[in-house]
Amino acid sequence: MAQGAQPANPAHHANKREPKPEPTQQELFEYIRGKLLTLSPADGFNDNLEVTFDPATSILSITQPDGRCDIFVSALDTNSPIWEVMDPGDSYHPRGEILRLTMTSSSGKKARTCYDTENQVDKSISGNRVRLVFAQDKANAVPDFTYNMTKAIKKLVVASGGAAEKKLF
Repeated sequence: MAQGAQPANPAHHANKREPKPEPTQQELFEYIRGKLLTLSPADGFNDNLEVTFDPATSILSITQPDGRCDIFVSALDTNSPIWEVMDPGDSYHPRGEILRLTMTSSSGKKARTCYDTENQVDKSISGNRVRLVFAQDKANAVPDFTYNMTKAIKKLVVASGGAAEKKLF
């Protein structure tokens, strides 16, 4: 008696997940704003008091006790993020360590304009780089904080019309 052919196995379909949609410009801003405010230093000098974003101009404004900086997001160089820990205190005024993200502007572009508390341009602050500050102890409590913040800021730059990161090496 001949055996019949075995039925073909139905095609095996791996569980393919739909690709996660890229976050919107507004969602990226809300993430960055939330971290700037909740992980803000609280030393009276470096505090992030308010953070706003104008999607029409791609300007991220950060208000601190000594004034406000308008960051031209689309002008930032996505190949330039550098994280560093600094101690903003001195021998008379100890303060908690600051975790600082520095990014430069793309060549020929201005990264920011800063204003003092009387809304006058502060010409002593360099316009070719931006610095976002966080309390080191608070940031340490957030898993993968620097990785996720770097990713979010780079995506916001691109969503705002800036150049994407380029692998140089």
